[in-house]
Amino acid sequence: MSTVIYPSPIFGPVHSRRLGLSLGINLLPADGKVCSFDCVYCECGFNGDHRPRLPMPTREEVAAALELRLQTMTEEGRLPDVLTFAGNGEPTCHPHFAEIIDDVIGLRNRYCPEAKVSVLSNATMTGRPEVHDALMRVDNNIQKLDTVSADYINKVDRPCGSYDVNAVIDHLKAFRGHVIIQTMFMRGVVKEERGETEDGRTMSVDNTGEEFVAPWLEALSAIRPRQVMVYTIDRETPAQGLLKATREQLDAIRDRVIAMGIPCTASY
Repeated sequence: MSTVIYPSPIFGPVHSRRLGLSLGINLLPADGKVCSFDCVYCECGFNGDHRPRLPMPTREEVAAALELRLQTMTEEGRLPDVLTFAGNGEPTCHPHFAEIIDDVIGLRNRYCPEAKVSVLSNATMTGRPEVHDALMRVDNNIQKLDTVSADYINKVDRPCGSYDVNAVIDHLKAFRGHVIIQTMFMRGVVKEERGETEDGRTMSVDNTGEEFVAPWLEALSAIRPRQVMVYTIDRETPAQGLLKATREQLDAIRDRVIAMGIPCTASY
């Protein structure tokens, strides 16, 4: 079973397929995972396998660690292209997410004003006013929307609480274009039950077909994001049986988004 648990609160820099030289900001505990999704493809593994014992880093700890790392990178003459909120789960779960956003923007302005502040999020908290407002202040507000099928979301993204995809789409529309949609496309089959596999049932996780792509395109038309990022599996996954979408499939989906007048990139 795959597990990539990131240091906290700062990790990297790492080279991102989509963002460049990225210095990671992990607002979750350093010894486990805290997420409002439990995706079958998550590189950090399943939530239940990595229950943290340590607390989330405090606002003060995040600011101090980031400033120290930026000072070091300045001395080395290697500044990041982007400061990316990512790591061991959903960054907007942190109770002081909005305040930390302001701290990070301030440090970015002081040490690396050319760098972008990015947030990788699953969109589950976008209905909270303080989260919405904080995301409006970052450069790259990157929100997940793998599909508009509630059945698929429940079996693949696996929300840990109530999740209404139509409400999430409304929250994404409320950004009025200040949002980048990120979508994972993949193929293959996985065992259907969460940890209960005695019956051996499997289900397809293929969301590259027209029955998934067409409604997703309709949602994009309503959201009108400034950009879309389509990608596929890049690392080992905790669930077995997952397959990468093909280059041809991603290119075809990308081209349909571009035809709608929305910039789109594909990462293979």
